[in-house]
Amino acid sequence: MHRDALRIYLNDHLSGATSGTELARRLARAHGSSPHAAELRRLAEDIAEDRSTMLDVMGTLGIAPHRYKVCAGWAAEKAARLKPNGRVLRRAGLSTILELETLRMGIQGKYMLWRALTPLARETGRVGTARLDELTERARNQMAVVEELHLSAADIVLRRGRT
Repeated sequence: MHRDALRIYLNDHLSGATSGTELARRLARAHGSSPHAAELRRLAEDIAEDRSTMLDVMGTLGIAPHRYKVCAGWAAEKAARLKPNGRVLRRAGLSTILELETLRMGIQGKYMLWRALTPLARETGRVGTARLDELTERARNQMAVVEELHLSAADIVLRRGRT
């Protein structure tokens, strides 16, 4: 195990997990009264739990979280809100589409993280491979949920013209 590479890799993913958690929570809040509200709330809870699990894995491996990377992930999500979306005072449907695409990419990265850690877990025995398999499957399920939500949002905004 190359400690420096692992430290950097896990802290980079922690930064992304922080952004993803914030984004998922914001999407759930923004669509709190939509037909997909329960799905979005559950997704946000799962993503927050995965971030917590990442911290546990880091602790098990003796990798300390770098606060500046956590703060950078938090700030990046806040800065992403400033993108022009065709509206000045309220959310646009295009924002939802792009945010779901961003969330999907983050979940894909998390999926790849769990897969990358599996051989290391086998080698060291410090992280359970069964748990990593569960996390990998959960990420796969999260991607499927986000893809369905994205298709629904894209249909409403791009095909029907409702923003």
